[in-house]
Amino acid sequence: MPVATADYLAAIAHLPAGASLRVDDVPWEEYEQLLADLGEGYAVRIFYDQGRMEIMAPALPHERAKNVMHDLVVALRDEMDIEVISLGSTTLRREMSDKGAEPDDCFYVQNAEYILGLEDLNLESDPPPDIVVESDRTSSSLDKFPIYAALGVPEIWRLSKGRVQIHLLVGGGYEQSSASRAFPFLTADALSRFLAQGLAEGERKATRAFRAWLKELHPNS
Repeated sequence: MPVATADYLAAIAHLPAGASLRVDDVPWEEYEQLLADLGEGYAVRIFYDQGRMEIMAPALPHERAKNVMHDLVVALRDEMDIEVISLGSTTLRREMSDKGAEPDDCFYVQNAEYILGLEDLNLESDPPPDIVVESDRTSSSLDKFPIYAALGVPEIWRLSKGRVQIHLLVGGGYEQSSASRAFPFLTADALSRFLAQGLAEGERKATRAFRAWLKELHPNS
């Protein structure tokens, strides 16, 4: 194992929850080697932007918000009877752009049929997720927006302080929007309401209320 990769693994093992480690001048090959050495199911999230690498250790509030939002999207999939595929925190990377990211969650909606049966995601030829979810308690995820823009992600849901912000890709950057592009009937205010309920009362109650709201909104679905 290369010395640099061993050093990263040692640092990751001692990274406290909520902390991050930033390293500059990291070659693309070193970044890919670290991903390979970590293997499947590692807890940290790794971002790469033209030589700058950031390794983040999620904290409990961050995980809870992400889980609530995931359950809401699953409920939406079932109630609307549409295909929505989550790839979780899968690594999104494009060597030609020299960028890589690992969202808290990501969903294929319009492109869900495209990735059915896909074994390896390659953003050089495959479409990016239609929605990326980023959960944080600070402005840290905003720093990752240029990475997602370069990867072509059309929509980001940013969860911060119990609310949802929707950001849509316009040109080369993101603009905040009141509603989703993938689900035009979903507003940031509605998602924020059910996210807050999930954090306060638990995912089960929030999901049940969300399903009832969807039935009222689309009674024939």
